[in-house]
Amino acid sequence: MTSSVHAVLAERRHQLILRALRSGGPAAVTDLSEQLGVSPATIRRDLVKLEEDGLLTRVHGGAVVEEGDQPFAEVAEMRVAEKDAIAAHAAAMVADGQSVLLDIGTTAFRLARQLHGRRLTVITSNLVVYEELADDEGIELVLLGGMVRREYRSLVGFLTEDNLRQLHADWLFLGTSGVRPGGQVMDTTVVEVPVKRAMIKASDKIVLLADAAKFPGTGMAKVCGPQDLDVVVTNAPVDPATRSSLEEAGVEVVVAGKVQA
Repeated sequence: MTSSVHAVLAERRHQLILRALRSGGPAAVTDLSEQLGVSPATIRRDLVKLEEDGLLTRVHGGAVVEEGDQPFAEVAEMRVAEKDAIAAHAAAMVADGQSVLLDIGTTAFRLARQLHGRRLTVITSNLVVYEELADDEGIELVLLGGMVRREYRSLVGFLTEDNLRQLHADWLFLGTSGVRPGGQVMDTTVVEVPVKRAMIKASDKIVLLADAAKFPGTGMAKVCGPQDLDVVVTNAPVDPATRSSLEEAGVEVVVAGKVQA
């Protein structure tokens, strides 16, 4: 069997393992081995690779994934009304003629849909944002280079980071998988973190878009602290501890549709 066929089979197994863990919670190596019809040794190698990629955490005898590690297509169907309320408020913050950097993720995609007809420059590593705005001739669209993460519809890696060092944006609209009570912005996927940090450095104003489910949400990798943010836009009041941490760092907390006093 050729190495390319081996790679395809391994990738398919990896997808099936992640799907099993998302739908059924933690799973033992022996269970996964039986489900997929391969040896326990093969499953263990798969789990090591998936853990290295930041997609799961190995536990004794098996593995578990965090809920936040879902592919774009799955997440896109969740909490759409909440994300649209946040996106509408975010879009209203931007003036025509400005440059906007849009992060990966589904809330940034909902924001892109609110930008049609505007005269803006939009910079992104989010392939769904690119597809949404590609035919809007009023928008100057800059697509960052990098390695394609197909399931997450994003570009990552040193090429993406290098591109960002050449650019400057008036606004960054940042997504997250979770915000800790201390105000730390988290992500479930380690490979996304350097790109998010490079986006922060490339931007004047940093706006975190986070629906109520992101407090505290999930994530093991720290993207930034509250001192790196200017505004948090959410759809419901933030818990007192987190809100206090954000406000102490000088962050404005906005509930979509009204400004919190």
